[in-house]
Amino acid sequence: MNEMEERRGRKIIMFPLPFPGHFNPMIELAGIFHHRGFSVTILHTSYNSPDPSRHPHFTFRTIHHNNEGEEEDQDPLSRSKASGMDLMALIRQLKQSYTEPFRQSLAAEVSGGETVCCLVSDAIWGRSTKVAAEEAGVGRVVLRTGGAASFCAFAAFPLLRDKGYFPIQDSRLDDLVIELPPLKVKDLPVIETNDPEELYRIINDMVDGAKSSSGVIWNTFEDLERFQLMDLSDNFQVPFFPIGPFHKHSEDLPSTKNNKEDYAITSWLDKQDPKSVVYVSFGSLAAIEEKEFLQIAWGLRNSEQPFLWVVRPGLVRGNEWLEALPSGFVENIGHMGKFVKWANQLNVLAHPAVGAFWTHCGWNSTLESICEGVPMICTPCFTDQLVNTRYIVDVWQVGIMLERSKMDKNEIEQVVRSAMIDKGDAMRERCMALKERADICLRKDGSSSNNLDKLVTHVLSFDSNAFAS
Repeated sequence: MNEMEERRGRKIIMFPLPFPGHFNPMIELAGIFHHRGFSVTILHTSYNSPDPSRHPHFTFRTIHHNNEGEEEDQDPLSRSKASGMDLMALIRQLKQSYTEPFRQSLAAEVSGGETVCCLVSDAIWGRSTKVAAEEAGVGRVVLRTGGAASFCAFAAFPLLRDKGYFPIQDSRLDDLVIELPPLKVKDLPVIETNDPEELYRIINDMVDGAKSSSGVIWNTFEDLERFQLMDLSDNFQVPFFPIGPFHKHSEDLPSTKNNKEDYAITSWLDKQDPKSVVYVSFGSLAAIEEKEFLQIAWGLRNSEQPFLWVVRPGLVRGNEWLEALPSGFVENIGHMGKFVKWANQLNVLAHPAVGAFWTHCGWNSTLESICEGVPMICTPCFTDQLVNTRYIVDVWQVGIMLERSKMDKNEIEQVVRSAMIDKGDAMRERCMALKERADICLRKDGSSSNNLDKLVTHVLSFDSNAFAS
């Protein structure tokens, strides 16, 4: 019996967090498992529900939360989204609303006949998925969708609280965190919230949930975060599987089809000089004030570098899209700038015209930029983006910092020119070296490739009745 036949009838159940930065890597991991002969069922929340037709290789099951019968405006999840939500409050609400429905859905899937190898849950769901997996009699592996360096900071939260770093004091922002070099106090991965205790609870639950798992899958690669992975591994004592970058694993994995907007972007990029375009995108969750938006627009225009800017509808508080721009601004820029509502980021970063990526430094964007050898302009907003930025700028030296507090058109113009002209070549050279390391990790006998083989063996070793936890 060959390997693929042996795995037929072997099912992996996945439970993503319903935010694009978490859902997308989980789907990429599902594609990697599918490519190795597993069937994949995605249990997903009714909040931010995905479109199953985009992923025909997988089975999707919607979990309805406890308050599903309520009117839309009574539903706490809808309310928290509509109110410009405090992200910590929203995550708490998700965990409360879906813990019990998830437990029931998992039990139903496991009793459905097909052998279930294991559950792969997003690390942020925490320990509640451990209880559900134990009751259902399946092993549980967690996926950490961010980097190892930021997880080191999260794991250190209790120590940092004891040492007096929290709550963060403005007078200490530039102090070094001696326990976590090279981080400064302002890089600690916190988020503005009405309830700081809730942040600590969610972080500690995430870390405990990973420690109590049967293994952690990382969307990173050893040559990028070797020492952070080693530190965590010593501390956690569960198997680690750094198999990233997920999106580079196989050309055969399911991909999204190009649409006419993609062709319009590509045809605009085709007209630009090599390495001349600044690609600007601040991710799926960040929101900016109108005055910041205008400073960015003028700074980009005055830099005289061509730019492609993804302005997500709702990115600018109080605005639908571009209406805050002065009359005639877009027309005056002409072919030098292009505003779009969405872009296929992988295609854009791979285009030879792109010379730098101005980013919020979410982990997916960071990895994608490194994998295309594109240096970054870093404007982090919250949590792990702050840690990622410090590593991009000071450790890997493939980016320049542009703090949100310095969002002034003159500063923006200077930083953009510096990233494209003054420091661009040196950063690009270092970034290309990291790109090469990522490519090597994914080749046969590379570290990510070997770790994937170990992960497949590990998942197949779970006995449905007696698993290690």
